[in-house]
Amino acid sequence: MTDDPRDPAPPGGERPAPSGLGWPGTAGPPPGRPPGPAPLPGPAPLPYGAPAWPAPGAPAWPAPGTPAQRRSGRRTGALVLLAALLGGLVGGTVVSAVDDAGGSTGAGVVDGTPHLVAPVGGDTPHGATADVAAIARAVLPTVVSIDIRATGVSATGSGIVWSDDGYVLTNNHVVADAADGGTITVVFSDERSATARIVGRDPTSDLAVVKVRGVSGLRPATLGRSDSLVVGDTVVAIGSPLGLAGTVTSGIVSALHRPVRAGGSTGDSTAVIDAIQTDAAINPGNSGGPLVDARGQVVGIDSAIATLGNGVGAGSESGSIGLGFAIPIDEARRVARQIIASGHAAHPVIGVRAEDATSDPASPQAGARVVDVVPGGPADRAGIRSGDVVTSVDGRRVGSIDQLILEVRRHDIGDRVSVVFLRGGRRNTVELTLADDGSTR
Repeated sequence: MTDDPRDPAPPGGERPAPSGLGWPGTAGPPPGRPPGPAPLPGPAPLPYGAPAWPAPGAPAWPAPGTPAQRRSGRRTGALVLLAALLGGLVGGTVVSAVDDAGGSTGAGVVDGTPHLVAPVGGDTPHGATADVAAIARAVLPTVVSIDIRATGVSATGSGIVWSDDGYVLTNNHVVADAADGGTITVVFSDERSATARIVGRDPTSDLAVVKVRGVSGLRPATLGRSDSLVVGDTVVAIGSPLGLAGTVTSGIVSALHRPVRAGGSTGDSTAVIDAIQTDAAINPGNSGGPLVDARGQVVGIDSAIATLGNGVGAGSESGSIGLGFAIPIDEARRVARQIIASGHAAHPVIGVRAEDATSDPASPQAGARVVDVVPGGPADRAGIRSGDVVTSVDGRRVGSIDQLILEVRRHDIGDRVSVVFLRGGRRNTVELTLADDGSTR
C-alpha cells in the first residue's frame, strides 16, 4: 500500500497557532441558516436542515452513525473480513507524546494547587490542563459545516479543511446521500460558502473527501498523531451539532482502541473503526468534525455516538451521553491521501466472511467463525476453511469479528501475518500475505 506523496502543507506539519476567534465575518448567513443562535430543539426536526431525531433504537446522527452496541447472537461480517473486512483503520501503539515543535509549557496555580497549562503549539505533557479558548481560536477557522440537499434529505455535518486548494475531509456518511445526485455546500468559518463535489468516498473507514473551487485564503487544519494519545488526555470537539456551526466542547480521552461500528442511514458502510472514545459532547451534526488535542492539532475525526434507546437507563436518548467516538487521524491521513490521489482507498484483507463465534468476546470459545472463504484469496491459499474459528492475528487475541477486522487493519497490504485458528478443537497456525480488498471481491 503506497501513500500519496502529496501531503498538503498542513497535514502533518507544524503550523503557528493562528490568532483571532473563529466565525468572524460580515457576510450574512447563507440561505436557510438561522440568523443567530437558536434554542436547542426537542424531539423535532433539527434546525438548519439537520435530519430529524431518530426514533428510539434507530441509528443516531453525529450525523448519523452509531457505534455497534453489544448484541447477543451472531453477526455476519462483510467480506473482509476479507481479512479485515474491508477496513481501513490502523490502530497505533499508545506511546508518550513526541513534540518536535518549539514552545514552552507554563505552570500556574488554581485554588492553591499547581497545575500545568498547555499552550497551543507548545510542548504538551500528558495530563496538562488545556487552554480551550486558545485551542478554539486556533482551530475554528479550519472547521467547516457541510450542508446536504438531496431527494428527501436535508442534513448538516462537519469537516476540516485539508488543504488550501479546497480539499475538505469529512465522514462518508455525511455526504453519502448526495453521492447519486443532490448538492453539497461547504460553509467556512467566515461564512463564505461554496458548492463542493465528491472526490471519493470510503465506506470501509467512513471517510470521504470533497473539493470546493473558487475559494481562496483557506486555512488547513494541522494534523497531530493519534498514536501519541493516552487515556486522560484533554481533547476538544468542534463542529456543527444540531446545525449550530462553530460549537466547541471539551473533555478527555476516555478509552483507546475501542472497536466501534459506524456508518449511517444509507446502508453502504461496513466501517469498523479503531475508535478514540471521548466524553467531550458530540451530537448529531458533529460528524466529520475534528477531535483536537491540547496543542490544537487534529487527532481524530468525530464519527459516532452511543445512545440510550428503547427505554434503557433514564429513557430514550439520541444526543450526547458522554460516549463519543472518533476515527484516529493516523488512519484518516492515510485514507485521505489515497482518495485525493486516486478517488478511492485500499485496505488489507485475508479474504473471508465471518461471524462472532460466541456472543461473549471474553469467552474462551470466542473468536471469528469463518462463514465463507474467497476463492484464491490469502485465507484460501493458506488452507483456512469455512467453519474455522480465528482466535489471533500476529499474536493479538481475536474475540469477535470486529476485533478480527481491526487486527488485520493494523497491518499494510502485502504484510505477512500469522493467523491462529481452531478446527475441530485443534489449534492451527498459518502464515498468509494480506491482499488489497479490491483484489478479493
